[in-house]
Amino acid sequence: MAGPHNLALLLKANPFFAGLGDEAIDAIAVLCVSKRLEAGETLFLKGDPGDALYAVRRGQIRIATGISSGRRLTLNLLGPGDVFGEVALLDGRPRTADAVAVEPTELYTVLRRDFFRFLEQRPSVAIRIVELLCERIRWMSSQMEERALLPLEARLAHRLVALSADYGRELHVSQEELAVFVGASRESVNRQLQSWRRMGWIELGRNCIRVLHPSRLYHPPDDRKGTLIRGPM
Repeated sequence: MAGPHNLALLLKANPFFAGLGDEAIDAIAVLCVSKRLEAGETLFLKGDPGDALYAVRRGQIRIATGISSGRRLTLNLLGPGDVFGEVALLDGRPRTADAVAVEPTELYTVLRRDFFRFLEQRPSVAIRIVELLCERIRWMSSQMEERALLPLEARLAHRLVALSADYGRELHVSQEELAVFVGASRESVNRQLQSWRRMGWIELGRNCIRVLHPSRLYHPPDDRKGTLIRGPM
């Protein structure tokens, strides 16, 4: 695969890296190596060192964690074009969740040690990264405020529309997982989904939700489009 060129295209579409400029992105992309995973193969586990950035070329990665009952919950599903591990690339701290391939998957990888050699040679890029991290902190603060103030209906609609935009209108996600996404109980999520089902906006199956009319569910603000943090810290 033409790794550096394709990785550069993915990074330029990522809100965090796009702010670095084309020249810096092209230089970072040259550092990439490819990685292939079989279905069910683990990329990393919670507690592993955060030693790399990843971009999905083909396939799907499930970000999941355990809960006190011993069950596992999906925190995110990452598909082609998604970039994750930006924060771990910078701080090297342990992963906060597991990452497992849902299907045969191809990844681009930039190792932390190679990235830091690059920053040592380009201090202006390091300064720009500090600025972008500050922007992300401000965005996260606004998201926390939104989560606290917006009703469940708006939070859930936002999540369903965002997932359907990334992975198509048929979403293989459980109601319990959605409840974790939006910070609500499963019962509350179920009541809202059933309401939308009766209105004909969605269809419900076993661990499956088909979004029939996303425009009736939610209209995401343009200034926040694409800024969702996709992977584990």
